[in-house]
Amino acid sequence: QVQPVESGGGLVQAGGSLRLSCAASGRTFTGVGVGWFRQAPGKERELTATISSRGASTYYADSVKGRFTISRDDAKNTVYLRMNNLKPEDTAVYYCARSMYTSASRSARDYDYWGQGTQVTVSS
Repeated sequence: QVQPVESGGGLVQAGGSLRLSCAASGRTFTGVGVGWFRQAPGKERELTATISSRGASTYYADSVKGRFTISRDDAKNTVYLRMNNLKPEDTAVYYCARSMYTSASRSARDYDYWGQGTQVTVSS
């Protein structure tokens, strides 16, 4: 059993930065990909960024490309999402999820364990 636990969310002004962390309790993230998803009020959950098992491959949604960076530290069993130049449209609950595969999976169906989410609010 793996329980991803997100932290680092909060309220920030437009143009500001946050770093989200996702730590795994129970089994580790070693050997599998990890993804960050987000869900804004009234919208469907969407993929934000993913990273492969060894960090060699990453994927970003077009809306965050160039502003967000996903990284992982397997020694700490933690995956990060650095978010720069935040915009009001980035406001959402951000979820971390563990993939069933080694790749930077883009489909939510490839993820089996999900965290409870952390709220990010960007004010204009």
